[in-house]
Amino acid sequence: MPEKNPEKNLDNTTTIIDDTHKLEKEYVDDSVEEGSIASAVPLREPPDGGWGWFVVLGSFCGFFATQGYGYSWGVFFDEYNANVYPGQLTELSWIGSLWYCLCNITGPFYIYMASKIDDRYLLAGSCILSSLAMMLASITNSVWQLYITQGVMSGIGASLAWFSCMRGPQQWFSKRRGLAVGITLAASGVGGLSFSYMAGACFETIGYRWALRIIGFMQLALLSVAAATCWRLNPPPKNVPIVDIQDMKNKKFLILFFIHFIGNFAFYIPSGFVPSYARYLGLDAFTRSNLSAIMSAVMFVGKISVGFVSDYVGRFNMAVICGLMACVAHLAVWLTATSAGSMWAFVVLYGIFGGGYISMITAVIVEVVGLERVESGTGWAFFAWCFGGLLGQPLASAIVDSGSDGENYQGAVIFAGCLFFAGACASATLRIVQGGWKIIKKV
Repeated sequence: MPEKNPEKNLDNTTTIIDDTHKLEKEYVDDSVEEGSIASAVPLREPPDGGWGWFVVLGSFCGFFATQGYGYSWGVFFDEYNANVYPGQLTELSWIGSLWYCLCNITGPFYIYMASKIDDRYLLAGSCILSSLAMMLASITNSVWQLYITQGVMSGIGASLAWFSCMRGPQQWFSKRRGLAVGITLAASGVGGLSFSYMAGACFETIGYRWALRIIGFMQLALLSVAAATCWRLNPPPKNVPIVDIQDMKNKKFLILFFIHFIGNFAFYIPSGFVPSYARYLGLDAFTRSNLSAIMSAVMFVGKISVGFVSDYVGRFNMAVICGLMACVAHLAVWLTATSAGSMWAFVVLYGIFGGGYISMITAVIVEVVGLERVESGTGWAFFAWCFGGLLGQPLASAIVDSGSDGENYQGAVIFAGCLFFAGACASATLRIVQGGWKIIKKV
C-alpha cells in the first residue's frame, strides 16, 4: 500500500480551490457587462410585508404631497381664469402642463441618479424644492412667474419624489404588489381631495395666496416622512449608464411605453376641466370644488379596490377593463352631462376606472421588464407621460376655445374619450402578447 503524503494532498486541495475561485471570478466578470444595470450580487426577494409597509406609508405621503397637488390643479386653474387672470385660459393651461410634463422628466436618468444618491436624499431634495415652489408662487404677480414656480420648480420637485416613491412598493411586494401599488397611487386621490377642499375654502376667505402657502407647509411635512421611511430593498446597481435603453429592445415594453404615452394626454383633462365645465353649466362654487374633490376621493377608493381585485383576476385584464370603462365614462356620461347629477355620475365613474387604469398600467411594469429592471422600466414608462403632460391640457384648451362661443367642451371630452379607447386597445394587445388569446384566464 502506497504511503500517504499529507503535504502533497494539501497542495492539490489548494490548487483546486484556487482554480475554483478563478473560474467563479471569470464567470462573474463575463456575466456583468460594463454599462449594464445587472448586478452579480443576488437580489433579495420581496418580503410582501414587514418594513415594506413603512415604505408604502412613506410612498403614500410622497404621492399625497406632490400628486395630490396635481389632482387639485383644476381648482386653481378655474380660480385663476375666473378671478385672478381672467380671459387667459390657454396661457394659464401651460402652468399645469409644465408641471404634468416635468413631474416625470427624470425618468430616463433616475436609475443613474439613484445609483449615486440614496432615494431618501432625492426625497429630501423634493421636500425642499416642492415646498419652496409653493411659497414663491404665493408672491407672484404675473402668469410667467407661475410658469417658473407652480410649473417648473414644483414639477421637478414632484419628479424627484415620483420615482423614489414608485419603485419602493414594487420592490418590497410580489403577491400583494397590486394592492401595495394601489395604496401608494391612491394617495394622489386623497391629496387631491384635501387640497381641493382646502384651496376652495381659502379662495372664499383668505385668498389663493394663502392656499399656496398652506400646500407648501403640508408638502414640507409629508415629504419629510417619505424621506425618513423609503428605504431600498436592494443595493443600487453599479456601472449604470446615464441613459439605459435596454428596455427599448423589449417588444412588450414598447407596447407598454405607447400605453403610457397616450394615457397622459387624456388622464389629467378631467381634473383640469371639470371645475371650469361646471362653471359653464352654471353650477355654484361649492359644487364646482366638490366635484374635483369627490373625483379625487373616489380615485382613492378605486385605485385600492381595483388593485386588490387585480391580484385575483389579473392585472393585464383589469387594465383593459378600466381603460374601456374610462372611455365609456367620457363618451356616454360627461359628453351628455347637462346637470349636477350627471357630473356627479361622471366623477364617480372616472374616479374608479380612470384611477384604476393608471394603477394597473403601473403595476404591470415589473411583469413586463422583470424585478431586476423595474427601476429602469418605471423611469421610461413614466417619462412617456411628459409629452401628454406638456401638450394634453393645451390641446384640450385649444379645442374648447375653437367653439363659436369659445366653450367647445364637447370636443375636448371626445378627444379624451377616444384616447382612453386607444389605450384600452393597446392594453388588450399587451394582454394577448403576455397571456395568449384565452379570455377566461388570469393574466
